[in-house]
Amino acid sequence: MLELAGPPVAEAVYEELKAELARLPYVPHLRVVRVGEDPASVSYVRLKDRQAKKLGLSSQVDVFPEDTSEAALLEHIARLNADDAVDGILVQFPTPKQIRQQAVLEAIDPAKDVDGLTPMSAGRLWGGQEALESCTPAGIMRMLKHYGISPAGKEVVIVNRSNLVGKPLAAMMLRENATVTIAHSRTPHMAEVTRRAEILVTAVGRAGFVTPDMVRPGAVVVDVSVNRVGRNEQGRDILVGDCTPEVARVASALTPVPGGVGPMTVAMLLFNTVKAAVRRRGGGQA
Repeated sequence: MLELAGPPVAEAVYEELKAELARLPYVPHLRVVRVGEDPASVSYVRLKDRQAKKLGLSSQVDVFPEDTSEAALLEHIARLNADDAVDGILVQFPTPKQIRQQAVLEAIDPAKDVDGLTPMSAGRLWGGQEALESCTPAGIMRMLKHYGISPAGKEVVIVNRSNLVGKPLAAMMLRENATVTIAHSRTPHMAEVTRRAEILVTAVGRAGFVTPDMVRPGAVVVDVSVNRVGRNEQGRDILVGDCTPEVARVASALTPVPGGVGPMTVAMLLFNTVKAAVRRRGGGQA
């Protein structure tokens, strides 16, 4: 079985970006906005900021208290939209309950939408137009290409219908001439649906959800989820995906968790940052 490891693919993306950055007469600037102290968000933002700086980008994290109003956050986004020195804007989700995610996404300038989640970005993707694309799905597509797996002509089943993963990934798979089914919590006879897949993508967020009997023999399985199921003797989180370990006996290729899709999400965020900068300022090939 082929292990679809993310780090080698992410490193290939970073090498491309380093070459691009060397040609630019400026340093692209990423601005990450975090509201509150959610531990997972703090960790994710730290990782993104650290990787951006390691690559050679300019990166700044703006932290707001938990009780920040929606109006105050939208005002800050408006300032970032107007700031010509800012190339990419990312608001870390989830935000506190008083701040609507949709309101935030509608406020971000699509030209700086490095998360690829604004309505304009989504619409351009589905319309077959050039756009900044949602990072996790774009990372999956880049991973498949890296390992020589073409979706063209294949039956793809995506067990997720979110705006973050399932819907944009379906659009990208269709663009590559796959036949796509989106399954979700109300899909009847789930195992029958997933067994049709030559490429199965699962992002359910439930450990042990995908069992060998749900997988077509020889299928490529992309496990997006990272589920915390306890702590080891060293006090570190035990992380698993949606798939049981036995799925590896059935699949021809499988992403590890951790170390699969996760590194690709960060890599494509930085790819989008450079791409957004080049589109706005010129001087490169993105």
